[in-house]
Amino acid sequence: MTDSAHVIAVTEATFEDIVIKGSTERPVLVDFWADWCAPCRQLMPILSKLADEYGGAFLLAKVDTEAEQSLAASFGIRSLPTVQLFKDGRPVDQFMGALPEGQIREFLARYIDSETDRRFAEIDARLAAGDVAAAAPLLEALRAEDPQNTKLFLADVRLALAGGDHAAAAELLAHAPIELAADPKLAELRGQATFAEAAAAAPSPAECEARLAADSADSEARYGLAAHRVMAGDYETALDGLLALMQRDRQFRAEAARKGIVMIFDLLGEGDLVQRYRGKLARLLY
Repeated sequence: MTDSAHVIAVTEATFEDIVIKGSTERPVLVDFWADWCAPCRQLMPILSKLADEYGGAFLLAKVDTEAEQSLAASFGIRSLPTVQLFKDGRPVDQFMGALPEGQIREFLARYIDSETDRRFAEIDARLAAGDVAAAAPLLEALRAEDPQNTKLFLADVRLALAGGDHAAAAELLAHAPIELAADPKLAELRGQATFAEAAAAAPSPAECEARLAADSADSEARYGLAAHRVMAGDYETALDGLLALMQRDRQFRAEAARKGIVMIFDLLGEGDLVQRYRGKLARLLY
């Protein structure tokens, strides 16, 4: 079969513990196969390879349907190979036949992060914590292994932003790969970069507030304060400030307030706050 720690043969006696209970800890991919089945033999090394590549993100459990006929029958297996994915104690998806590796990867991607995805997530976590020194070598290690991965570009932008190098982030974003043009993460990074640069260039939040108290028509102070609010995660206050700026000075910096509101929507995705402020923005525009 295989010597991999991520592949195991299961029987009716062990199925409950390994698959049902085990899938509450991590996904379990169950391969129902038989020795006489040629497509099963074609599929087996692909599944084993992916189990090893994913490094334990899922367990590959193999059921010999000739030896475990009642087990196969209990799951309605009528065609071989049949591969079922178990999560939280139940089957959630399946495919039949010896699919090409690419299609199997697409199937797995709906439920399981790859080892590379988890390493990118670790980099993001380090950057979110401000630990640029730890994130940078992790990113370079991934670049050496997979230099064509488009996620490297997004990580490079995040690294520049986390390090306060707004010029480098802007330069990267100005030459974003075309294949990322529709990626919402790219739009999110553009917003982060815009507000980070604006906040860095603006006076302190206290000074912006003092200037607005002295002159409510001070568009620079209002925009700078909104940028500071975004950087602090106070999106509702930032949106209120940008809406007020639109009302008072719509053409400020080529409609920077309207563009900023849309960028905040990109940062937040969908949700109650975005829905409410989409309505407010629409009323101002139309």
